[in-house]
Parts: sequence; structure tokens; C-alpha cells
Amino acid sequence: MSFVNVVLQGVLLGGLYALLGCGLSLMFGVMRIVNLAHGDVAVAAAFLAVLAIDQLGLSAVGTLVLVVPAIAAVGYAVQRGLLNRALRIGPLAPLLVTLGAGVVLRNVLQQAFSADSQGLQAGALSTSTIHVGNDITLPVFDLLTLATAVVVIGAVAGFLQRTALGRRVRATADDPQTAALTGVDPRHIYAVATAIAFATVALAGVFVGIRSSFTPSTGPQELLFAFEAVIIGGLGSLWGTLAGGTVLGVAQTVGAHIDPSMQLLAGHLVFLLVLLLRPQGFFAKAAIA
Repeated sequence: MSFVNVVLQGVLLGGLYALLGCGLSLMFGVMRIVNLAHGDVAVAAAFLAVLAIDQLGLSAVGTLVLVVPAIAAVGYAVQRGLLNRALRIGPLAPLLVTLGAGVVLRNVLQQAFSADSQGLQAGALSTSTIHVGNDITLPVFDLLTLATAVVVIGAVAGFLQRTALGRRVRATADDPQTAALTGVDPRHIYAVATAIAFATVALAGVFVGIRSSFTPSTGPQELLFAFEAVIIGGLGSLWGTLAGGTVLGVAQTVGAHIDPSMQLLAGHLVFLLVLLLRPQGFFAKAAIA
């Protein structure tokens, strides 16, 4: 495999990590919450897709019509019912709430679906490739994932910049007390932001399920990938998350090219190097952008 092909595979893998990290970055940028249940929500979305396929006969991609709105509604309810209350206690409380929620969710998934690995079958979409010359092979599904990540991040950024509700989200992120004086309800705005974040991670979770197998205990691994992409790109920067995901993906594929056992280690080493040299990330923002 040529080195150019290795790098391109890493860029495509980075699209998945960026899609995973989008919601994590959004929640931190708006509410300063690091959602430790983020990866578990992605896995729950994948299992919900399994259920929709078994019970309703939907295709793997078709389950997005059901899964994304359902998980978004859960996100709104979680923010209104749990996280808004936790925010009033202090910055540590939401961290503990999401940590506990992740543990509970993993156990619920294991009880409901067992510890066996699952996968979402997308037919030809997950196996088709595009050949460019003799050395470059581009999986169609990975191209779709990268394109989806760009569209989703662009849509969320556009929503925040160009819509009235998005401007209220940004104003609340900057100063919730002042925003409340203008008639904005911070509790509702926070819940809307969380619903959007959960919708993006639900989309990512289904894509993860199509790309690879998963179990109820896969969540922490997905959280780690998302967290590394967000930190490398810069907390609060959506486009930085895309850049961070790309860096992480390229590091992993180059590491695997050198030695298959180094794939994950190479990504973690790059993450640590970024923390050492530029701990604020490449595109850090004071508020979500």
C-alpha cells in the first residue's frame, strides 16, 4: 500500500472521528459540559438501529430516520431533567452525572442485548470501493462518512451563525444571565443544544455500527476517539474538531502502516504530543463557533 493511500485512508477515518466529536464539542462550547456518556450514547444509537432492523425491517441507513430524532429527544429530556439541575450545583456535578449515566447505560444495553458483538449490515454500500490508479483505493462508505461529517459540522456551524435560535444559543453560551434578561430561557436553549449534540452522536453511532462491530462496552473507546479529536482541534471549535479527527485518523493509519500493533498507540501519542506542545488545541475558541 502506497504512503499516499495510507494518508488518504487516515483522512477518511478522521471523518468518522470528527462526526463522533461534533456533539462533544458543541456541549462543551455551549454549557462547558464534558459528556462522559457520549460514547455510550453512540453505542445506544447503534443498538437502537439493530432493534429497528429486527422489528421494522428497515435498512441500516434507513434506521437514521428513527434513531436520530429519538436520541435527540432523549438529549433534550436529559438536559432538562438532569443536567440543568446539575449545572446549578457546580461544574463537577454534570461530570459525575454523565459518568454515572454512562455506567447505567452500558449495563442496560448489556442486559437488553447481551455482551455479544453486533454489526449493522449496509450491503454494497459498506463494501464498494473506488480505485484511483493502481495504488489508491477509497471505500465508498468512508467517503460518505467524511462527506457527512463536513455537512453536519457545516450545518451546525451555520445554524449557530445564521439563525435566530442559533444566535440565542451563542448568546447563552457567552453569558446566560445576560441572555436571560433579554427573555431567553437558558434551560430551554441548553436542552436544544444537547438535543442537537445527541442527534449528531446518534448519526455517528449508526455509522460506527456499519463500519465495525460493537458491544455494550464499546462506549468508552468511542468517547476516547471523540475526546482526542476535540482536544487536538481545540475545545469549542467545530471545524477544529474536523481537523483534529483528521490528524488522529492519519496518525492511526500511518502507525498501522509501520506496525499493525501501533495503530491506536500512534493516535494516543499524537494526542499527548499536542497536549504537550499546544494544550489548547489547534483552533481553540472562547465559545462555540
